[in-house]
Amino acid sequence: MSSEKEQTKVLEVTDPVVSRLAEQDSTPWYRKPNLRILYVLFFPTLIGVEMTSGFDSSMMNGLQAVDSWDAFFHSPRSTLLGLMSAMYSLGAIIVLPIVPLITDHLGRRNAIVFGSVLMIIGAAIQTAAQNYAMFVMARFVIGLGIPFAIVAASSLIGELSHPKERAILGSLFNSCYFIGAIVAAGITLGTFKMKSDWGWRIPSLLQVVPSLMQVTFMYFLPESPRWLISKGRGDEAMAILIKYHAEGDKDSEFVKAEYVQIEKTLEIERETAKLGWKELVATSGMRRRVLIGAFIGLATQWSGNGLTSYFLARILENVGITDNHTKNVINLGNTCWGFFNATILALTVSRFKRRTMYLTCTISLLVIFTSWTIASAQYNITKSQASSKAVIAFIFLYSPAYNVAFNALTYTFLVELFPFQVRAKGLSVFQWFGRMAGFFNQFVNPIGINNAGWRYYISYCCFLAFEVCFVYFLFPETHGRTLEELAFLYEDDKVAEQQKRVEDDLNADHRRDGDSEDEKKA
Repeated sequence: MSSEKEQTKVLEVTDPVVSRLAEQDSTPWYRKPNLRILYVLFFPTLIGVEMTSGFDSSMMNGLQAVDSWDAFFHSPRSTLLGLMSAMYSLGAIIVLPIVPLITDHLGRRNAIVFGSVLMIIGAAIQTAAQNYAMFVMARFVIGLGIPFAIVAASSLIGELSHPKERAILGSLFNSCYFIGAIVAAGITLGTFKMKSDWGWRIPSLLQVVPSLMQVTFMYFLPESPRWLISKGRGDEAMAILIKYHAEGDKDSEFVKAEYVQIEKTLEIERETAKLGWKELVATSGMRRRVLIGAFIGLATQWSGNGLTSYFLARILENVGITDNHTKNVINLGNTCWGFFNATILALTVSRFKRRTMYLTCTISLLVIFTSWTIASAQYNITKSQASSKAVIAFIFLYSPAYNVAFNALTYTFLVELFPFQVRAKGLSVFQWFGRMAGFFNQFVNPIGINNAGWRYYISYCCFLAFEVCFVYFLFPETHGRTLEELAFLYEDDKVAEQQKRVEDDLNADHRRDGDSEDEKKA
């Protein structure tokens, strides 16, 4: 509970001037033409990035129930199937150390385009695959591209959004995973009876669509004002803030305060910054951020979701469901249900305290997954159809329990947790641990399911119990403040300095405005 007390202390010290001014604005975003256009552009460019991840996992799930794919690759199971799925994560693991360099030096938009081009190349190779090795290497190339797009897009959503909608838009980022997943599940349901190789090549080809959208629409979107200010391009940043956060009002008090807060916060961050990756472990506050980021990376993959994301067909076989049509229908139904509840949760849970939502999530997952394991064991012993149906029910219950925090809040919380200077690095740490856990899952899960059956699920129950303890003791509260007001979450001494510089600069602006008015009157 000590972290909660420290967070409360920080929030009491910080003067939330930008948050206060933002709350005074009663006009909703959809009645602001410029902001409305900005948010519409978010969907094909930023929020839509996660459609690729959803498409990939659902496609691999569905292809295992496509006879032409199974025959072409000689019925891959166990290690071969695990390697085929895991190469996507391996590509991301290898490239992640350079992701922050591209994102911070070339800008958020260029990093997304770079990653999207790599994914287009990978999907083209995957579609044209002539053997197992070619298909595996194509998935490796797709994996090389995805972290550039995810890290840059999640950062840009937080850095471009108006403070009033930032948390909701960040939460919607992960819910788009299900749009890609639904499309892939529907496509494989439609192609699984095809006798030709196009039964699996069509889903592979259509994986390029999200990346093509990002490349096509990206440069209609402005760059991050925070990145522009960090590169000495303050005039461009101010113009973006005026256009989208003040609807063109150059005299907006909110935009003036927002700009000053960003500028002064970046100024203090630069003064205390260390070069390179060492900055992430230079202070106790940074080390705590990294620990939490690494934990979330592991938790988003080791909470049992890897089983249903990539190996649902094998899980269903373990409870007596062997018909390919039934498997694809359950996959599509579960994916649609996931999209529905993830979207509802993304629009609502960001209004609540982050730590409370993460506790709700982890406790619910522990209860549901333990029940899932017991039902699977019961089927193994009795072959009871009731136990088989119970497993399916728990699979559907698992979805909203996972989505309440690990889907809806992950990127929102991480963007709030890491200051601008280390945000790309912090998100890369999260991605690296997540991809490592995903690689392990995708490689080991089919082996574990094949050899241990329901007993394999016990390891996930144990990790979920650990998650509950970690969240309870180590998670801070970040709800209700701007990114700059959270920049020194663990650095109490910097908060007062930040507040002083912001107030001094705003007071100087007011004095200059007052002098100008006096001159006009004279």
